[in-house]
Amino acid sequence: MSLWSSAEIAAATGGAASATFEASGVTFDSREVGPGDLFLALTGETTDGHRFLDQAFDRGAAGAVVSRDTPHPHVRVADTFAALEALGKAARARTAAKIIGVTGSVGKTGTKEALFAALARSPAKKAHRSVKSYNNHTGVPLSLARMPADTDYGVFEMGMNHPGELAHLTTLVRPHVAIVTTIAAAHAEFFPDETAIADAKGEIFRGLEPGGVAIVPFDSPHCARLVEAARPYAGRIVTFGVNGGADVTVLESIRAANGGTFVTARVGDRELSYTVALPGEHWVSNSLAVLAAVDAVGGDLALAGLALADLGGIAGRGARMRVPVGDGAALVIDEAYNANPASMRATLAVLGAEGAARKVALLGEMRELGDKSADYHAALAGPVRDAGVELLILVGEAMKPLAKALEGHIEIVHVPDAATARDRLKERMAPGDAVLIKGSNGVGLSAVVAALAGTS
Repeated sequence: MSLWSSAEIAAATGGAASATFEASGVTFDSREVGPGDLFLALTGETTDGHRFLDQAFDRGAAGAVVSRDTPHPHVRVADTFAALEALGKAARARTAAKIIGVTGSVGKTGTKEALFAALARSPAKKAHRSVKSYNNHTGVPLSLARMPADTDYGVFEMGMNHPGELAHLTTLVRPHVAIVTTIAAAHAEFFPDETAIADAKGEIFRGLEPGGVAIVPFDSPHCARLVEAARPYAGRIVTFGVNGGADVTVLESIRAANGGTFVTARVGDRELSYTVALPGEHWVSNSLAVLAAVDAVGGDLALAGLALADLGGIAGRGARMRVPVGDGAALVIDEAYNANPASMRATLAVLGAEGAARKVALLGEMRELGDKSADYHAALAGPVRDAGVELLILVGEAMKPLAKALEGHIEIVHVPDAATARDRLKERMAPGDAVLIKGSNGVGLSAVVAALAGTS
């Protein structure tokens, strides 16, 4: 199916087409180009997509968006990044889809994936979402540009690490529903305090379509602040939370046999019972945000409940695998994509709930925490002890305060990098272990997971 014709691309971007072509996909990474894709030759500080045009067409690209001459079929524009944004805006303008934007310090990718699964469950509807963590100034317009015109529901993740970034992204997405999942000390290096982070996340409401719905975490200490941020832009504000009092809340929850949670929730004036397949109270909270959004766009809550029961772990964000060890196997919980204090606490609690012979945590340092970094790292000592961790492998200089706080209490191995952590874990891992792997993305712990899985 054609996603964009060369004429449509030229009209959207103000460019000139060198030839007639039809594109079935869009990418700016030449390594991801597939047959029929449109390749956008973006120019950045460290690379230039024009250098990879031959590679893109060798992989089957149908056409390219360029700012320089090329013999390949193309649409030439003055600025390829501006063209990407223009194509994203054109995709948003041509669809009648209900659009949902998701942000938060913790849980935005998981909530986005769960929400997509819930909305895609209906065979009569077409759902689209941003893939991976394409949530920044390039990922958001790319995700929009990939949205087919006949989409019924679009779900877009939006991230930020500086004030003002979400204010721009939300004007591209123009959501009918905007969700803030959780506010925590992520990217704290760039903000004076957590209140400022809440204000930056609240920027998502500025792009709401008239009459749009703002979905706000009731249990957050910043709930009232987020409600005030939403009030000038939202036609309706819906709260969600596990502690009661919210518009969408838990009436009863019981841990399920598979490690997930059986939940009875109230959604407005209705009750719904469902199972959340993924373990942890944070996933119960995520599920409430999903139900609130499905209800806001007129989706099927019963199908959403079924989707939550079937939801699998996401690579880097809770995926689970059994790794052969000796004459048995160990459970590896892959949380390697990123980390901040709130997500560390949540996933350590998940590890603590595992019925394992021994609990092992391989934790990488948390980055972008500013001058309170040492305090944030040391504060993980309580959650580590509460989880019953017996072997703790710490990666990075910033983990020194945690190592000091736990010295003499549990066995600690402190290493400088992911490669050394991988080797130490392989040496010490035993049958029956449950192993949590988590750290900031820049630490590179995904390579440890890949080594254990045999994919690297």
